[in-house]
Amino acid sequence: MYGPPHDYKGKPPDDTFVDRFKKELEKLVPGDPMEEKTTLGPLCTASALELVQKQIKTAIDGGARLILGGTRLDRKGYFLEPTILTNIKPENPAYYQEFFAPVALIFRVKNEEEAINLANDSPYGLGGTIITKDIERGKHVARQIETGMVFINQATWTAPDLPFGGVKNSGYGRELSDLGIGEFVNKKLIRVA
Repeated sequence: MYGPPHDYKGKPPDDTFVDRFKKELEKLVPGDPMEEKTTLGPLCTASALELVQKQIKTAIDGGARLILGGTRLDRKGYFLEPTILTNIKPENPAYYQEFFAPVALIFRVKNEEEAINLANDSPYGLGGTIITKDIERGKHVARQIETGMVFINQATWTAPDLPFGGVKNSGYGRELSDLGIGEFVNKKLIRVA
């Protein structure tokens, strides 16, 4: 997110976005994913829940600030409270990790260039999201982000006609669309000179 960098020596910067984001996460309703009222499902296994709890603890021990959640919900299933972490520096192990859980890591940057550099400073590259009123600017930024997919004004999307896949440690090749079908066929070249 754009905005002044965190400086806890003085007054914290305007955290309007963080406050609003936190309020929205607090509205999530845990439950059976088959029920319409559910907006927060469980993790897939006990080990997945244990892993993310360790990641959260390591992040906090490394200097991250816990804004919301961070613990298992007291209910049947592998549910984690929606979690927000901020103040994550490059020396914190969480800076380079993927969290497969309802965990949001919020970083502050000064400008667009810093935002792009932050997005690309990762060993992973499955997907990214850009929220903007200026679609052309969003496309310009999207071209510079090293991911297999970038969504503008939408968190993510999938459809049979859209290719799905990442770059870096997030894989290679594509699923879905004609690009995905090509992954499952053996093509032969016969060339006459």
